[in-house]
Amino acid sequence: MSKKVNEQSKHDQLDQYRVEDEGKTLTTNQGVKVSEDEFSLKAGERGPTLMEDFHFREKMTHFDHERIPERIVHARGFAAHGEFELYESMEKYTKAKFLQDTSVKTPVFVRFSTVAGSRGSAETVRDARGFATKFYTEEGNYDLVGNNIPVFFIQDAIKFPDLVHALKPEPHNEMPQAASAHDTFWDFIANNQESAHMVMWAMSDRAIPRSLRMMEGFGVHTFRFVNEEGKAHFVKFHWKPVLGTHSLVWDEAQKINGKDPDFHRRDLWESIENGDYPEYEFGVQLLAEEDEFKFDFDILDPTKLWPEEDVPVKIIGKLTLNRNVDNVFAETEQVAFHPGHVVPGIDFSNDPLLQGRLFSYTDTQLIRLGGPNFHELPINRPVCPFHNNQRDGYGRQTINKGPVSYHKNSLASNTPRPASEAEGGYVHYQEKVEGRKVRTRSESFKDHFSQATLFWNSMSKPEKDHIKQAFSFELGKVKSEDVRQQVINMFANVNMELAEAVAEAIGADKPSGSGSSVTKSSPALSQENTVKKPATRKVGVIISKDFQGKEVASILESLKGQGMQPELISAKLGKVKGSGGVELDVDHTFLTCDSVLFDALYVVGGKEVDRKFDRETTYFVEEAYDHFKPIGATHDGKQWLEKLEVSGALGVVLTDEVDQFVSGFVDAVSGHRHWEREEI
Repeated sequence: MSKKVNEQSKHDQLDQYRVEDEGKTLTTNQGVKVSEDEFSLKAGERGPTLMEDFHFREKMTHFDHERIPERIVHARGFAAHGEFELYESMEKYTKAKFLQDTSVKTPVFVRFSTVAGSRGSAETVRDARGFATKFYTEEGNYDLVGNNIPVFFIQDAIKFPDLVHALKPEPHNEMPQAASAHDTFWDFIANNQESAHMVMWAMSDRAIPRSLRMMEGFGVHTFRFVNEEGKAHFVKFHWKPVLGTHSLVWDEAQKINGKDPDFHRRDLWESIENGDYPEYEFGVQLLAEEDEFKFDFDILDPTKLWPEEDVPVKIIGKLTLNRNVDNVFAETEQVAFHPGHVVPGIDFSNDPLLQGRLFSYTDTQLIRLGGPNFHELPINRPVCPFHNNQRDGYGRQTINKGPVSYHKNSLASNTPRPASEAEGGYVHYQEKVEGRKVRTRSESFKDHFSQATLFWNSMSKPEKDHIKQAFSFELGKVKSEDVRQQVINMFANVNMELAEAVAEAIGADKPSGSGSSVTKSSPALSQENTVKKPATRKVGVIISKDFQGKEVASILESLKGQGMQPELISAKLGKVKGSGGVELDVDHTFLTCDSVLFDALYVVGGKEVDRKFDRETTYFVEEAYDHFKPIGATHDGKQWLEKLEVSGALGVVLTDEVDQFVSGFVDAVSGHRHWEREEI
């Protein structure tokens, strides 16, 4: 039986290398069979390569043109396929069919991304994260193009090029990569103070998520739902991870960038391959049109959120990611999202940032994907039929028949013809609009600090401490003393405690003023109040030969039964033998992994360990402890925690009794981090 399992495992390992062309004969792109693919055609064995070598020219030309321009922002991304299921019909609010029938599962494609870095940058940088979802509905594709932060830096899209120019590496030396900790970014912030709220989120733990599976998603903008009767509601969209919203700590995030720059995509890929499918519940905040002006902020302002305590999030469905991509370039890189890809029943508001995005997204796809036919690429192609009079252009895949390519016509009986609203034709919401043409901003957009203070007030003490540390790190990298002081003075309008702490850390003058008088908070904004589960948490198990075989094997099985993923770490790969004839497979050596790559540690040890094993284990335990992670130990492993005098600390579990250990360790892992250690 063991041999059969091993053979199946070997088969599964080989299967990942199988390709669609397996067993086929090599040909050119024109279908001509190729007899040689190692050597180019030459005039004599040591002679020059000949121009007539069409196979060489085709192969090299294709290779020379394999890359397309990367996205200006959101270049570093990873994606997966899945499905969306509806819990409750929204027919009362919208005529969008995929939000009406609870029996229909809608296929989706979701791309996660960082914002600032290039395509080759690391993934655990401090940054906002893109959360873009393409719904392949029966009425056409609907794209919900959002972020893991519900607000944005600017209020009007005309400033987007300025923001990105300031955020990107500085042009004179192309540094720093994928980071906001430099002069031009903070100079922009200090002189564009509408960014205050977004900066508070970016300096919080939300900007360094533990996993793409453990971060919220937001549509950012205010949209409209429109029902069959033409009645509209304003709406904001939310994705809430079933595993809860969790983050890394800053020192850990920086080290992961070096240890595994693919950390987030690897986590997503492996979770789906393991069958631990990421899940996000879909929520909407709904607001009747007559309530548009009842708040102390403008609901169309993209630097503002709707507090959940004032406008509750109604959970109406669930997204499940259950299939990895087959080819990153063909799918993840070529997917084209656009907030203007909507279906009947979903419409826009007058948010000036959204209005600008409706232009920009089509424009950027034209340069990235070579022309107007990017909708015909397989990853972008709707699942429903599409018919129109558009023709030609780069990359055209459809072969249109017949001479007619215009509307109106009689030669083809005036087809394709427009659909009536009753037939499902898209009709824009008839909002009454009047006014003079002006370049200005509504007075209702001019409060830049009250919601930044709301966010600060909503944070737990550890979260506030991390925000102070983030500001201190970022501004500590700014060379201009004047810019540093401007930022300090700016954020004194948010909270004086914050501004004074950062000023002291970076050697700036104490800001004048009295801070903010806003006392309101929103508990939904704090990760202290998120869902906490042990499921899918990675546990590094440090183990050596002659361990307590039966007891340790029982503990590992129990942890797996709780949904956790124990991975064994030892001095070398292969099998490690314990008492009672128990043998376990080692997954990592100390050289190939690090404590920052795990959510928790379980120290097993063994009867005999050498000096190097002792030193490496000590390092792992110290670092995991400093990152507030759960640590457990049994039997021979307890010596390291006792030696480091952390055996009585919160989140540290020491006992040889199997059931007691499992129960205590599961509780500790469920807590994610044990911030109380900061007080010790």
